[in-house]
This record gives sequence, structure tokens and C-alpha cells, in this order.
Amino acid sequence: MRLALFLVVGILCASAASSEVPGSAFPPPLGSYTGEDGLTLLQVLVSRARKEPLNPVATLIFALAILHTFLAPRITRLAHDLDSRDTAHSFKAEAAHLFGEVEAVFGIWAVPLLTVITLTRGWHTAESFMENVNFTEPAFVVVIMAIASTRPVMSLAEKVMGTVAGVFGSTPFAWWISTLTLGPLLGSLITEPAAMTICALLLARHVFSLGVSSRLAYGTLGLLFVDISVGGTLTHFAAPPVLIVAEKFGWGTEYMLRNFGWKAVLGILASNLVYAMVFRSELHGLAAKAAVRTEGGLEEGPVVPIPVTLVHVALLGWTILTSHTPVLFIGGLLFLIAFMRATAPYQTELRLGPPILVGFFLSGLVVHGSGQQWWIEPLLSRLTALPLFGGAMVLTAFNDNAAITYLASLVPGLTEELRFAVVSGTMVAGGLTVIANAPNPAGQAILVRFFPAGVVPGRLFVGAVVPTLILAACFLFLT
Repeated sequence: MRLALFLVVGILCASAASSEVPGSAFPPPLGSYTGEDGLTLLQVLVSRARKEPLNPVATLIFALAILHTFLAPRITRLAHDLDSRDTAHSFKAEAAHLFGEVEAVFGIWAVPLLTVITLTRGWHTAESFMENVNFTEPAFVVVIMAIASTRPVMSLAEKVMGTVAGVFGSTPFAWWISTLTLGPLLGSLITEPAAMTICALLLARHVFSLGVSSRLAYGTLGLLFVDISVGGTLTHFAAPPVLIVAEKFGWGTEYMLRNFGWKAVLGILASNLVYAMVFRSELHGLAAKAAVRTEGGLEEGPVVPIPVTLVHVALLGWTILTSHTPVLFIGGLLFLIAFMRATAPYQTELRLGPPILVGFFLSGLVVHGSGQQWWIEPLLSRLTALPLFGGAMVLTAFNDNAAITYLASLVPGLTEELRFAVVSGTMVAGGLTVIANAPNPAGQAILVRFFPAGVVPGRLFVGAVVPTLILAACFLFLT
């Protein structure tokens, strides 16, 4: 109730302060903030809040959305309680289910944000605000996730990782270690969202479906998120935080391998080894369950012909190649749908529900993230290398890491050392929360059914903190 009251007060204040500038753009361009030379960070933020009263209101709404993500598991439990009490259809239960869906949170809170902008500046400003938000990345994640989850692609990935797992007996432990090692590195070729989809589906089948403890479930999920976040750093086009700044910074694949890639490989190996030692007893114990399982594998039904697999792989490559042009990669998805109908005996149903939910989550996140540049940019510009690395990690936990690197690229005079610090800081912290890295919602959407109470943010953080620190040490101290 108090938070709602603060929000209402903020809206009224913004409305009153903005009454003289109807129709002005929001958020203001960073270049419009002048006269800040010699001011402290606090003075800069106060000055920007006075010049644009919607700034703190947008940040307050964003903070409430983040708080909502932490409360989502409790709301989900409330929804289940309401379901158990009411035998008939219950609007309260359905509403609780909606507000308990993590993927819907930022979209839900985009409604009050747009309402505030409309009330204070008019519909034209709200419409212009939405037009200036770049939704290319959410659309790309939807398409790449849909293609990566098709039977031909999954069968190919399972064969590749199964070959490695077979060397160690194809046990659940072997599948666990091969998927968490090869899968994230595969992300440097097929992009992190595709790698996340493939790894989550394989872990769901070969590990989670056998019945794991919550401790192993959260440890594996946290490790997966961290490994995927840094696994795309062997190239300059696979990880969103790198892709968004690579051209401006002049970074190519050779640079990424020399400065990021080999450190990421060592960090992934070290993190996986530590968790393998911690969970070795339970992972080995799953072998007995796997031996008696009667469920078939991904190759149930006719074996997928090589030409069919090649078409799917080609469409995956086409999506990566055209990742900046929605009309082209969405056209590729439409072609895939038609192709799957023509080759139905070798396909499973194309499930667009989870990818679309993930896309909705990311769309809401970029809507809110676009209103946070007023405080993130001056904060980043005042830090030296080590504090910038730590600051980027902290900010990433509460915002998409690609948004942090993008805002850092707007800071004038950023040295190569500072560029490395901010990008590496966002990469290593990409597993601490669901919102820290764009592919994370895809992994959660696939694996959430193995978490009866939903994915609890605090327990995910605990599961990811050790590999995060290991990767941070690799990027900071290896030269």
C-alpha cells in the first residue's frame, strides 16, 4: 500500500512539473543534460530529476517491477492455494497465476509506465516513446529459440553432446558435464539464446526429469546461466552485451578470443569442476533411475534425414546472419513453419508459447530499461577500472547486461581498459538473476516445471554466486 502511495505521489508530482512541456520527448537525449561539469554524482542525479520529473517516476516503476519478480513465487503459491479451495473457475486464482508469471512481470508494469507518460505528456509522447524502443533483440530471441527447439536441431545437438557423454558411459553425470561444458561454448557459434534453449532441453531430459533435489536444481540452473553468459565471448556476434558494442569498440573475433574467450573457457571448466565435486554423489545416484526409465529419446519415430537437418541448421544460420533485420529472420521462421508441415513425419509440434513468453519478458525489460539511462550513464562514467567492473556486475543483476554495455558505449573517452572492465563485469554477472542476461528467461521457461514453487530469485542467486566469483577472478587476474 505504501509503495502504491509513493507511486501515485510520484505521478502527481511528475504531472504537475511537466504541465508546461506537453508533448516533449521522453526520455530526453543524454546530450540534453548540460551544465553538469564539476557536479558530484548525487548533484547530477538531482539535477536530471528536476529537469525531467518523469525520470525518478520511471525508475520507481522499474524498481517495483523488479520487486515483483522477487515476489512472483509467493504469488504463484497463492494461486495454487486458491485453486485448491475453489472447485469452480476462480477469477482471483487466474489473476494470481498471471501476476505470478515472471515472464509477464515487466509487461504488466509497462502499463502504469505508459499511463504515467500519457497522463503527463499526452498519448503522442507515449507512442513516440514506444516507437523509439528497439524490440529487435526480443524478436530475435523468439525466433532463435523456436528454431533451436525443433526436433532436427535438438537431435543433432543431442548426438554431438551424446558422443562426448558416451565416452564416460552416457550416465546422467556425463550428460550433465558435457552439456554444461560444450553447450555454452556452442553459444559462440549459434548465439547464446539458441545455446540456452538446447542446453536447457537436454538437461531437462537427461538430468532434471530423473528427479533431483532442489539443491542440485538451483545449483545447475545457476551454473547454466553463468556458463551461457560467458560462453558466447569466443566471437563478437553471439553474446548480446558484446554484439551491441562490438562495432563501435572495433572488436572482432580475434580480439574476443585473445581477451575474453580463453578466460571464459578456463572459468567454465573450473566452475563445472567445482560443482561436479559438490554434487557428484547425487549425480552418480541418478544413474539407477536413468537405467529403468522407459521414456524414449528425441529420436523416437523416423530418423531425421540429413537434408531435413541441414535445412534447419541453414535457417538457424540465416537467423544469426540477419539478427539485426527482423523482417528477414521472421520471414525465415515463416519458411520454417511451412517446411515443417511438408516434413511432418520427422518433426514435432512447433511450440511457440514459451518463446513468445520469453520475448514478452524481454520486450517489457527493454521498455523499462530505456528509461534508466539518466542515472546509469553518469554512474558508469565516474568509475575507474576495478570499481567499474564491480559496478557493472551489480547493475547487471538488476538490468539486462546488454543495456549496461550499451549505456557504457555512450560515455565519451572510455579507454580500452574501461571498456574491457564494463563488458567483462556484465558478462560474469549474467547468471545472478533471471533478468541479468537475455537468454536466461528462455532457460527458466524450459526448466521451471521442475521447481514446484517456481524459481525463487534468492536461491537462484546462491546457486550462481560461486561460478560468478570464479569467472570474475579469471577475467580480473588472468593476463
